[in-house]
Amino acid sequence: MRVVEVIIDGFKSYAVRTVISGWDESFNSITGLNGSGKSNILDSICFVLGITNMTTVRAQNLQDLIYKRGQAGVTKASVTIVFDNKDKKKSPIGFEEYAQISVTRQIVLGGTSKYLINGHRAQQQTVQNLFQSVQLNINNPNFLIMQGRITKVLNMKAVEILAMIEEAAGTRMFEDRRDKAFKTMAKKEMKVQEITELLKDEIEPKLEKLRTEKRAFLDFQQTQNDLERLTRVVVAHDYIKNQEKLKLSASDLEAKKQRMTDLEKGAERMKAEITNLEEDIKRVKGQRDKELRKGGKAQALEKEVKDHTHEIVRLSTVIELKRTSMGEEKERKLSVQKTVSELEKQLQEKTKIYDKLQLQFVEAKDALEKQSTEVETKEELLQTLQTGVASKEGQESGYQGQIQDARNRASAASTEQEQAKLKITHLEKRIKEEEPRAKKAKEQNAGLLNDLEGLKSQAQKLESNLNKLGFEAGKEDEMYKEESSLQQTIRTLRQQSDTVRRKVANIDFNYSDPAPNFDRSKVKGLVAQLFTLDKDKSEAGTALEICAGGRLYNVVVDTEVTGTQLLQKGKLKKRVTIIPLNKIAAFKASAEKIGAAKKLAPEKVHLALSLVGYDEEVSTAMEYVFGNTLICADAETAKRVTFNPSVRMRSITVQGDSYDPSGTLSGGSAPNSSGVLLTLQRLNELTRDLKLAEQRLAELQSIMAREQKKLDQAKKIRQELDLKSHEIKLTEEQIGGNSSSSIIQEVQNMKETIVQLKSDLSEAKTRQDTATKDIKRIEKDMKDFDNNKDGKLVELQKSLDSLRKALTKDSAAVKVLQKELQGARLDSEQIGGELSAAQEQLQESELALKTQDEEINALMKEGRQAQRDHDAAEAQLNDERAKLSGFDDELRSLEDASRSKASRITEEGLEMQKLGHQIEKFNKEQQAAVQIISNMEKEYDWISDEKVNFGRSGTPYDFQGQNIAECKTSLRNLTERFQGMKKKINPKVMNMIDSVEKKEVALKNMMKTVIRDKKKIEETIISLDEYKKKALQETWEKVNGDFGAIFAELLPGSFAKLDPPEGKTINEGLEVKVSLGKVWKQSLTELSGGQRSLIALSLIMALLQFKPAPMYILDEVDAALDLSHTQNIGRLIKTRFKGSQFIVVSLKDGMFQNANRIFRTRFSEGTSVVQALTAADFK
Repeated sequence: MRVVEVIIDGFKSYAVRTVISGWDESFNSITGLNGSGKSNILDSICFVLGITNMTTVRAQNLQDLIYKRGQAGVTKASVTIVFDNKDKKKSPIGFEEYAQISVTRQIVLGGTSKYLINGHRAQQQTVQNLFQSVQLNINNPNFLIMQGRITKVLNMKAVEILAMIEEAAGTRMFEDRRDKAFKTMAKKEMKVQEITELLKDEIEPKLEKLRTEKRAFLDFQQTQNDLERLTRVVVAHDYIKNQEKLKLSASDLEAKKQRMTDLEKGAERMKAEITNLEEDIKRVKGQRDKELRKGGKAQALEKEVKDHTHEIVRLSTVIELKRTSMGEEKERKLSVQKTVSELEKQLQEKTKIYDKLQLQFVEAKDALEKQSTEVETKEELLQTLQTGVASKEGQESGYQGQIQDARNRASAASTEQEQAKLKITHLEKRIKEEEPRAKKAKEQNAGLLNDLEGLKSQAQKLESNLNKLGFEAGKEDEMYKEESSLQQTIRTLRQQSDTVRRKVANIDFNYSDPAPNFDRSKVKGLVAQLFTLDKDKSEAGTALEICAGGRLYNVVVDTEVTGTQLLQKGKLKKRVTIIPLNKIAAFKASAEKIGAAKKLAPEKVHLALSLVGYDEEVSTAMEYVFGNTLICADAETAKRVTFNPSVRMRSITVQGDSYDPSGTLSGGSAPNSSGVLLTLQRLNELTRDLKLAEQRLAELQSIMAREQKKLDQAKKIRQELDLKSHEIKLTEEQIGGNSSSSIIQEVQNMKETIVQLKSDLSEAKTRQDTATKDIKRIEKDMKDFDNNKDGKLVELQKSLDSLRKALTKDSAAVKVLQKELQGARLDSEQIGGELSAAQEQLQESELALKTQDEEINALMKEGRQAQRDHDAAEAQLNDERAKLSGFDDELRSLEDASRSKASRITEEGLEMQKLGHQIEKFNKEQQAAVQIISNMEKEYDWISDEKVNFGRSGTPYDFQGQNIAECKTSLRNLTERFQGMKKKINPKVMNMIDSVEKKEVALKNMMKTVIRDKKKIEETIISLDEYKKKALQETWEKVNGDFGAIFAELLPGSFAKLDPPEGKTINEGLEVKVSLGKVWKQSLTELSGGQRSLIALSLIMALLQFKPAPMYILDEVDAALDLSHTQNIGRLIKTRFKGSQFIVVSLKDGMFQNANRIFRTRFSEGTSVVQALTAADFK
């Protein structure tokens, strides 16, 4: 941005409008006689740039800038500068589209400044921002060198010179702001202390008292509401009952009296009839007894028949029971057989799976070890090639080491092959020689060898039996160890669970079964216990707590019926809110709203429901609690989504601030329950782990119980096997002690050795081939490395990275395989145990069936004999009964009639008593009911309005859905409690606590803000300190180099530099050191005035060159210099500061010779006039 034109009107000595145009884009010079207005042109430029320090423009106030202070008829001053803005790269921010920018500043006598940009009114800050964006900050003017600046630099001390370097580096401003920041921190610390004391001494004690009173008041209100509700229910019930009593009509009473008279007459008639029947019975009995006295044979036969009948029934019952039991046992046997078959099939499948997994695991593990070895080799090679040093002491490094190792392996494999061939040839020769002797020895020792084979066969049979039992050595000890470990784990988990549970004691929900055989699975539990929160989402715990609120402690049940049962008969110890899954109206936000929210803030907003895990059966309850709230990462996101027309949903930040679309904002501090959700999740984890450990312990103890019999059998077989092994050893020693048998063993050993050697020969050949391939590969890699070292290193690094990734992946896969293998082994063991138990059950069932069949056959035999005895006795009895049957029939008929009439008399007598009581009670109740109803209507005036609803379903007076006895008991208790609470509550507490809580929240928010600001200030100061040191060092090095170069150019053969004072660092100050020729001067006082001016000017120019500005203004900086030095400065400006526009005020020709444009000022008729010239015109 370059000056193209300056228009001055009424400013200082320029009374009339003066246009100064034709400015050169690089070097402009202004000259003229003293007092002709040269420096006023510079002052006008500073005026437009927005200078606030009036002393810089040699004025005391803005009025001094108006021509003759406004006393010559000129009442305003205006300066306009037109800038060339064609270079868009260096254009001010926001003005890239303008080819030219005109900035005007006007002041009116007695008024204020006015700024215009391109003819439009602008704020002063806008103008300052415009110029500061192109490094033209007039209030910190590095680009402005006014008269006296040279002298000031000459007199600077080390600290002041350092300040100039800091100013150039941009760190000076940081020092001032750091001091202000420390003062601000001190004030904030005092404010924190003040707020803390206010909270501790005044707010918190008062708030605690008010909260206690609030709880008491809310409890009182609830008690009052419950009292009023129960009073109405009980009164309505009593009112209805008394009305029902009055509805009994007088005709009912008359009918009862008539019925009573009829019953009295009927009783008298039946008593007379019973007397006649008793006389007839007495007569018939006399005749029958007379006949019986003739002989007692019938009674004896009756007893015998009865006894036989009982025995037949008993045997039939026993047989039937036995057959039923046998049928059940057969069904059980079939079921067990089916189970055994299924378990055998499952065991085969599980064994196949286990074998397959074991093979996969071994192969994967071997491959992993090979990969690990390859990674280590690659790492060793890469380190050696990069550093030239092996990572393992005593080993050859790099490719040489690898190729040497491969050659050694190839050589060793070749040697092994040669040795193996020699040994095979030697052994085959010896076998050929010794085999005839071995055959002869076998014939001599055939008996002992047969005995040995027999013993080995028996031992193999015992081992086979042991394997069938599934016995594993040490398995019993492992199970006992696992049992002890599980018991210890369960104890630890219970202790941890109890500790955590005490922290959230209010989540306990205890109740009694409201009905016999109540299904407790209908009660799902508290909401807080029905979902999980993953660890990677734990930061949303506070937000989810606030989202759930009081619903966190609601109880979830399957239906409203279960909820009613719990409330009425569950004996609940505290008030709870119940959520029935079949009735709750859950609302879940639409996918469109959630999509719109996520589009506004990707990855920063989630539906609360999506952050928790839960079972499908309680999904309705989870949607009711979490389905319509968003969780946001920060406050800005929450504001954006909450009030967006496409979303408009309640949002909560992870810090706990709540935003409602209605405009309500709450939060600022963590809730009192903060952390409860995470604690509950920890409790759920511990409970789940404890349950799994207890299940595993129960399974293990069950397996141990089933396996005990098998272990006993295994121990017995093991003892027999040990005995057989000892006998085999003795037989082998006996055979070995025989010289002929040693020949047999020796030949056998040689044959086995040949087989092994041939196997070793094949393996050695394979190793030799592999080593040969490795040698060729390594030689190729060495050649590639020699041709392209860097490329090969990069290739090796990529290969190593790929191998490491594959190793990590395969390692994880091996761990997964290992877990699957362990699971398969446990499955096989469990199914094996179940199979053994089922086989035992099958044997027991077969034995029981055999026993039961034998018992049934014996019982049937007894039954047939009893039936024969019964038939014989019954035939004799029938003969005797034929004689007495006539008397018995008549007697039975008379007794039945007498009993019937007596029973009827008793029944009617009871009915008469009941009717008498009813009549008496009816009269009393009617009188009492009339009086009670009258009193109730007088005492409760609401009865007349509400009685139409008494007893109706769906109203508060539904008596079927309430236990009236419990209501009356609760009413008595509530009445006593209400009277006690009425004297203790504070009715104004709700208004009082609201204001105090708001004040507490405001103070805590204020304190958080203060502490957060203080921390940020401290962190910023630390980071900026480091930046300052680095920037200062870089600036000093750059300025120091330019300073020496510029001074050497202005005064050839000389040199200057900036060094810290002796024994100090650059942070403590900088001094100017000068060398004239080869002699370093001890002090600047040894220099002439011109040389000192050149020193100061060189330093200023070096500082200007450090951060080039688009424009520089120099006011008579060559005043103390001779012509040659002035020419050097002009030449320096022209050559070193290309790209910047210089405006220089000077009275010396040496400066003009290098200027591209010259402006001469003169004083005419009391005003300044400007004439534009070129360097040629000036000559």
